[in-house]
Amino acid sequence: MDSVKLKVSYAPFVHTKDSIESVMYNVALALAPATVMSIYLFGMPALLVTVICIVSCIGFEWLMDTIRKKPASCLDGSAFVTGLLLALNVPSNLPIWMLVVGSFIAIAAAKHVFGGLGHNIFNPALVARVFLLVSFPAAMTSWPVPFSIDMQTAASPLGILKTDGVEAAMKSLDLMNGFYGTMNGSMGETSALALLAGAAWLFYKRYITIYIPFTMLGSVLLFSAIFHMIDPSAYAPPLFHLVTGGLILGAFFMATDMVTSPLSIRGQVIFGLGCGLLTAVIRLWGGYPEGVSFAILIMNGFVPLIDNWDLNERKAIHQKKSEKK
Repeated sequence: MDSVKLKVSYAPFVHTKDSIESVMYNVALALAPATVMSIYLFGMPALLVTVICIVSCIGFEWLMDTIRKKPASCLDGSAFVTGLLLALNVPSNLPIWMLVVGSFIAIAAAKHVFGGLGHNIFNPALVARVFLLVSFPAAMTSWPVPFSIDMQTAASPLGILKTDGVEAAMKSLDLMNGFYGTMNGSMGETSALALLAGAAWLFYKRYITIYIPFTMLGSVLLFSAIFHMIDPSAYAPPLFHLVTGGLILGAFFMATDMVTSPLSIRGQVIFGLGCGLLTAVIRLWGGYPEGVSFAILIMNGFVPLIDNWDLNERKAIHQKKSEKK
């Protein structure tokens, strides 16, 4: 028998008429409402941060392709989306050189080290955000006040919750303001409404499903609600956790990343539950006010295990059915 050569590719294994470029630029379009809202709230510094991150990511993508002698992929939209997500995950007053360093980490360390698009295990923008947060905690937690001309900074609602308790945190934020976006935070975590509008576009295009975002949001709400009922003076209500921080941005735009999330529905449910529970645990008892980035990255590491377990389970079920026949 002649030997047959098989070409092994990487997730996602989806038959679709959409190209990589089409998918990526539609994701960028879905992020447009949150981007416009951040520029409206924080002014020209937010626009500068967005441009620097996008240009830096595209530049490093071209550089890494050149070094690795690979076909240029800098304009396929993936670096554009990584840069845009990175911009939405940082304060609008972050120094330019830190933005460039973060872009390098996202593209070179989190993406090309693993082989480029489709091979990376972890979400590149989140890897960059966590690197910047651990390396430059003061700069990454200095939140500009919306509509402030002199770039006045203040603590985020989650930061106030961590340092001053529930009563102070609830006084610092009207939940409807949190929903519309007029609060302190990173560029992409201020307006839940803008993010949900973009998520609706992703659902319309069928680029994401309900399983990961809904299980992630639901587990955070359920977990925080249980402890709020146990001790309302020590734990914030679930709606506070929903509209503050990067929960909605992470649930709809980063946990659902096609490359770094599970393939099956069952795997996606497990992944979403894990992301939600880890987020809640870190927020309630961890050293950092926010836990979304850490939670998603930890669960990214479990994706190969989840996919492998699910595949073996399906094989076992199929084998039992075959034996019965």
